Amino acid sequence: MICGKPIICISNTSDNTVAYNDGAGVAQNVRLGLRRIVSPSAYIRAVDEAGGVPLLTGETSVEEYAELCDGLLLSGGEDVNPCLIGEEKLNDSVKWDDRRDDYEMRLFKAFYDRGKPIFGICRGFQFINVALGGDIYQDLVEQMGVVHMNVDIRHPITTKEGSLLDRMFGRQFRVNSTHHQAVRRLGEGLIPTAYSVEGICEAYEHESRPIFGTQFHPERLTNLLWDERTPDFAPLFRHFIQLCSDHEEK
Repeated sequence: MICGKPIICISNTSDNTVAYNDGAGVAQNVRLGLRRIVSPSAYIRAVDEAGGVPLLTGETSVEEYAELCDGLLLSGGEDVNPCLIGEEKLNDSVKWDDRRDDYEMRLFKAFYDRGKPIFGICRGFQFINVALGGDIYQDLVEQMGVVHMNVDIRHPITTKEGSLLDRMFGRQFRVNSTHHQAVRRLGEGLIPTAYSVEGICEAYEHESRPIFGTQFHPERLTNLLWDERTPDFAPLFRHFIQLCSDHEEK
């Protein structure tokens, strides 16, 4: 906490959006120190507006971040490496970042071991599931015949009665959709709480820990980016900030 506000660790993506084993150019950038750590500003703004203090990670200091921060937000980005679910790459549409996968696995475990709140969005939603022993569809189009990768899409989802999303926004509402992969088999302790009409898991909550996530991007559906086609998801971020405050006060 700082100035009475919880500090929220936000994971970053990088400018290396292809797999390391796809070419020497990416490895060359890493070796020369040209790798850039980046983050969409929507995550920062959503946390700030909800009453938290956003802190962007680098790719170091895992234990220090886990001690300093009151909660972890795992953000969206590139695909998850299929080796983490014991599979080979399905096709050339699957592109990942080994360094990010390795770093975020260690970051997740550090916050998880301390029992601190964790919120996963899109890739982060999938990554938490994988970290807890679940798996994913590598390519929704090929494996399910479903296209959810379009910034203009606002598709309906149905929530589980009594779930966090149901209590906040009701049983049915629309969300955005910009994901190439999706949760398939849920990891240990995760309870599905929302589905798309195609049966894609759009949200879950942990049965006993302060962990939850969404496949859609609520940070793009609040504050300056809200366009009235969906609920304003500011309450979801306020809920996360409150979880982090409550945990710190225990």
